[in-house]
Amino acid sequence: MLYYFAILLTIISNIFYHLSQKVVPNNVNPIISLIVTYFVSIVGCIVLLPFFPLNTGLIESFKRLNWGSYVLGLALIGLELGFLLAYRAGWSISFAGAFSNVAVTLLLIPIGILLFKESVTLTSGLGVAFCILGLILINLK
Repeated sequence: MLYYFAILLTIISNIFYHLSQKVVPNNVNPIISLIVTYFVSIVGCIVLLPFFPLNTGLIESFKRLNWGSYVLGLALIGLELGFLLAYRAGWSISFAGAFSNVAVTLLLIPIGILLFKESVTLTSGLGVAFCILGLILINLK
């Protein structure tokens, strides 16, 4: 059940993510927009914390973090600012997310193979070929 719920949550959240990014007014400073975004995120996380109880104390939970959580924070700033600026530069909501996600997928394949010992099957290799074809087709004018 969690398997399907988790991916459904990412899909629904991603739709709202792109809709929200697309409608941020152009006359709003993008960094102010991100400050509000992260303030709301912090409040949301605090509200959700009781539903994900700590196995240890709060301070111990922070001590257990590694570099991944900090780099993720920086990556989120780049991701959010990148899409906000992409939409302001004229990318359509129909293709910006698709283009970005396919490009990221293609770049993650060698990372998965090299760092996490994942494998590519014939079927997934064919899917990669279609992804590349899709990027080409999306960019044809």
